[in-house]
Amino acid sequence: MPTLVLDDGRPLGESNAILCYLAGGTPFLPDDPYERAQVLQWLFFEQYDHEPNLAVVRFRTLHPEAGGDPADTERRRGAGYAALDALERHLATRSFLVGERCSVADLALYAYTHVAPEGGFDLGAYPAIRAWLGRVEALPGYVAITD
Repeated sequence: MPTLVLDDGRPLGESNAILCYLAGGTPFLPDDPYERAQVLQWLFFEQYDHEPNLAVVRFRTLHPEAGGDPADTERRRGAGYAALDALERHLATRSFLVGERCSVADLALYAYTHVAPEGGFDLGAYPAIRAWLGRVEALPGYVAITD
């Protein structure tokens, strides 16, 4: 589990909690209570519907030697496509997930979405997702993670 150790020595675990902590006081975490709740909604979606499916299928595809039940992988692939479908529907009418500006919700969901093809997920049928990935990548200061 990723852990951030604060200057005073206190640890903070979980990637989305760390994102929210670091984004406090920035445009990446809205001040508006409703928009902040929407960000949290998408962060929960990322943890429960998106990451457990896209990331696991990607890992099993890239590392078949690690094993994994093929039936479970296919179930997760279907659930991963369902998560992509939900993301596509939402992004079809907006530029970013919340408030028409990039938030930590976009950053969290970008992580496994942009590498979904490495798990065999075809993003060809997802034009809104592909455009959104481009908008995230066009943000000032964006740095691609490469092997």
